[in-house]
Amino acid sequence: MILIGSGAVLAQTVKQIHVEEQTWLAYFNQTRLSNRWGIWVDGHFRATDRFVREPSKLLFRTGLMYYVTDDLKLTNGYTFVNHFPEPGHANVSQPEHRIWQQIQLHTKYGKVRTMQWLRLEERFRHRIKNDDELGEGYAFDTRLRYNYLLNIPLSKKGIVPHAFSVVLNDEIFINLGPRIVYNKFDQNRLFVGLGYQLSARSNLQFGYMNIFQQLAAGNAYRNIHAIRFFLFQNLDLRNANDQPK
Repeated sequence: MILIGSGAVLAQTVKQIHVEEQTWLAYFNQTRLSNRWGIWVDGHFRATDRFVREPSKLLFRTGLMYYVTDDLKLTNGYTFVNHFPEPGHANVSQPEHRIWQQIQLHTKYGKVRTMQWLRLEERFRHRIKNDDELGEGYAFDTRLRYNYLLNIPLSKKGIVPHAFSVVLNDEIFINLGPRIVYNKFDQNRLFVGLGYQLSARSNLQFGYMNIFQQLAAGNAYRNIHAIRFFLFQNLDLRNANDQPK
C-alpha cells in the first residue's frame, strides 16, 4: 500500500512539458499629445499549432500616459484578451479583462538604446465550467511583469531610418495573490531578433522568441517556440516648438 501510494504521488509530481509552435503579430503605438500626456494602444494576434493552424489569442490594450520626462513615462490602462479554445475550454473562448499600471524608462548609452518597464496587472478571467461552457463570474488575481529591451545598431550612424539593429528582449512574469499556490513564477519570454527602422518614428522587429511558462498545477509547463513580428510607432502631435530639436 505504501509503495502504491508513493507511486501515485511521484506520478503527480513528474514534470510535464508541452511544446508548441506559434506566430505572434502585434502593433504598438505611443502617441504624445502634449508635454505631459499621451495615449498607448497595442493589438496582438497569436496563432498556434505548427505556427499557423489555430488561433490562440486576440488582445487589445489601451492606456493614458503621463510623461514625467521625455524618457520616463507612467501609464494606466485597460486590456481585453480573448483566449481561443484550448485545453480546459476546448470548445469555447475565454474572455479576460485587465486593469494595468506601468512605469517605463528609456535610456541611451552612446548609440545603444535600452527600454525597460515594470507593469502590474489586475486580471479578471471568466470562469470555465467545462470544455463546452463558461461558468458564472470571474476569477481575480494579479501579476507583475518586468521587461528589458536592448537595441544595438548595426549602422555606424546609430538607429536611423533604413538601418538594422540587433534586438535582445527578456520579460519575466510573477503571479501574485492568495489563489496562486504552485506557480508564483508564471513565465519568461526571451526574444532575439533584428530591428529595421522604417522611419524616424516607426520600427519593425522580427525574430525568434522562447516562452517558458509554469501552469497552475505546478508540475505542468508550456515551452513555446514563436516567430515574432512587432511593429512599433512613436508619434508626437505636439507643436514643432515643443518637440526636441
